[in-house]
Amino acid sequence: MKIIRVFTVIGILFITMQCATVPITGRKQLLIYPEGEVMQMSLTSYQAFLKENKLSTDVKNTQRVKEVGKRIAAAVESYMKSKGLEDRIADFKWEFNLVQSPEMNAWCMPGGKVVFYEGILPVCKTDAGIAVVMGHEIAHAVARHGNERMSQQALLQAGSMAAAYAMKNKSETTQVLLGTAIGIGGNYGVILPFSRKHESEADRLGLIFMAIAGYNPQEAVDFWKRMASASGQKPAEFMSTHPSDEHRIADLEKELPEAMKYYVK
Repeated sequence: MKIIRVFTVIGILFITMQCATVPITGRKQLLIYPEGEVMQMSLTSYQAFLKENKLSTDVKNTQRVKEVGKRIAAAVESYMKSKGLEDRIADFKWEFNLVQSPEMNAWCMPGGKVVFYEGILPVCKTDAGIAVVMGHEIAHAVARHGNERMSQQALLQAGSMAAAYAMKNKSETTQVLLGTAIGIGGNYGVILPFSRKHESEADRLGLIFMAIAGYNPQEAVDFWKRMASASGQKPAEFMSTHPSDEHRIADLEKELPEAMKYYVK
């Protein structure tokens, strides 16, 4: 009966998978979860976060984040409409918040819920710097990277279940070694490379979104140089969820000519 359950799970995953295309890059992606379900889960997490974290009392910077966010959101909506992709963000309910924290971080939940931490603003320096971060984080949501990561994890888990069943008659040592190999291989061979791909993809989309919004995308290179200086030592790229600073900056410089086509002062 156990093998039936294992392959039933795998079968359901493959049946529910859908092939989607990321705007701008054209990359094909496999998504298991309905986007509405992902947004609802994200909304629950977002509401819990706001209950547990204090909003910034800095009125000026809060307003800056909100204004830049609204401009980037409008740019995204304009671009998606021009490409006939309005449905991809039809259920987005944009919100932009600044929270009290020295952490140099920001994120956007599926559905358009954006949070900036006060600690990243000195690195941003200008509204254009905020737009770099805003465009990048919103790009993750537009590209449905959250759904894609969840889908990858589900497929890896299903594969591990099938492999474990296939090895059930082997020695305990062999089973442990196999489980370890699958875990390491899945992390370094799938999860981390895809995470770095998502970061690079969000950089590219973010450049175009900020350009459409009227922010000079050339600011992205300067921002990431400042971020590299402020972040300190980082792990080797193959062990990281993000591209190396050098790799990221070089890729941004390559993408700038495309982004500048959208930029109108």
